[in-house]
Amino acid sequence: MSTKKDKLVIFDTTLRDGEQSPGASMTKEEKVRIARMLERMRVDVIEAGFAIASPGDFEAVQAVAEAVTKSRICSLARAVNADILRAGEALKKANASRIHTFIATSPIHMKYKLQMDPEDVLQQAVNAVKTARQFTDDVEFSLEDGSRSEPDFMYRIIEAVITAGAGTINIPDTVGYGEPEEYGAMFRRVIESVPNSDKAIFSTHCHNDLGLAVANSLSAVMNGVRQVECTINGLGERAGNASLEEIVMAVQTRQDLYPVETGIDTSHIVPTSRMVSSVTGFPVQPNKAIVGANAFAHESGIHQDGVLKHRETYEIMRAEDVGWGQNRLVLGKHSGRAAVRARYEELGINFSDSEEFHQVFLRFKELADKKHEIFDEDLHSLVAESEAPVERFQLNDLDVRSKIGSAPQAFISLSIDGKAHETEAKGDGPVDATFKAIEHIVDSGADLKLYSVNAVTQGTDSQGSVTVRLEKDGRLVNGVGADTDILIASAQAYMDALNLLASSESKKQGV
Repeated sequence: MSTKKDKLVIFDTTLRDGEQSPGASMTKEEKVRIARMLERMRVDVIEAGFAIASPGDFEAVQAVAEAVTKSRICSLARAVNADILRAGEALKKANASRIHTFIATSPIHMKYKLQMDPEDVLQQAVNAVKTARQFTDDVEFSLEDGSRSEPDFMYRIIEAVITAGAGTINIPDTVGYGEPEEYGAMFRRVIESVPNSDKAIFSTHCHNDLGLAVANSLSAVMNGVRQVECTINGLGERAGNASLEEIVMAVQTRQDLYPVETGIDTSHIVPTSRMVSSVTGFPVQPNKAIVGANAFAHESGIHQDGVLKHRETYEIMRAEDVGWGQNRLVLGKHSGRAAVRARYEELGINFSDSEEFHQVFLRFKELADKKHEIFDEDLHSLVAESEAPVERFQLNDLDVRSKIGSAPQAFISLSIDGKAHETEAKGDGPVDATFKAIEHIVDSGADLKLYSVNAVTQGTDSQGSVTVRLEKDGRLVNGVGADTDILIASAQAYMDALNLLASSESKKQGV
């Protein structure tokens, strides 16, 4: 006789904690697009942002709350009234909402960051939960740096906030210091020691500084936790967060071991992974579990022979169950608007009006003239181009010449606010020459922090996706360009980053 398993709540924080990864900022439209894919995947809770952090974050939380109806939408808020009021306002139109409030509880954080006594921290936490309950019946409370907090104080504050109305208690491994056995045992002690622990769901939120985020999360699940906070592709600040796809597939694959099950539709994992990668400009490493290009590849002759005879000899999951093999589409230069729009709808991408789709379709036709087949990754790239900020800087023409024994030289034409400029420059390589030529004209004052090239799809006619990260005055932006010509893609990515910087500077000045 089978035993009914507990539901494991999947709390996705790609749009909030994932976005805190340096250079991974997302526009409101991009957040909505990703949120719709998470909804399609049947994610239980989507943390859409930190409403008080900026007007842009507030608008993004508000937009996601209006666009998504099947998942619960959450906003983060510090344990202060201003944050909670702002979160409540942003979530007003959500079909189902949650306010996630937090305060640090470790001795080191209370002493040096908050400069507060433990009793004051406890009272502030209780007041925050009571205030949040005025806006929603679903309140989550987090003990920041919980894995380094003193047990007795943890028990007291958890009991108090549950009494105040918190339905979910999160004890995060904020700095990635935890170890699986130790971290799991901590939850077991907390659940056993807090008198009213049965009135709340306990949650884990792990960072990957030691590469243990997924292991720590699963250990917590084995010790009574019933919510996991995670991100697509493990995106997040520093070394990232626990990876949603790894958590979900570990639970699904080892149903003989884990006493829980998720409601996730795993067939959308790979498409969602690719969308997040496209939007953020953070490529997925080929050997990444579940969603990496090599995750289901077998090169060893012994492995290939075994898989051909019986798949389970070397494969513990079916590639198609996570979305591999479902995204190859025969689209090309003869494809019409209906077919292209239909595929975008299958990818969870909708257009606000006919003109927006028209512009994307024109770019589709341009690309189709360059390559034989159009893949889903190409379609994502085309949408990313359409969502670029208002273009102060536009690439008009590029001519790069390389010759053995001579320094590469780039001739470039670009427009700034509609006015054309031309110049040339030499560099250590063709890309270096291109970037130097751009800077001769623009003189942005920005520092190049990252240059990354990845093939969008397979084959020699693949689009090259280039990510350029620029920093200026502490502001990090990722510019993305895609073209079958890597040098053109590189120039486009640099210009995209410049436009993002210009857009952020305009917002600061109130333009």
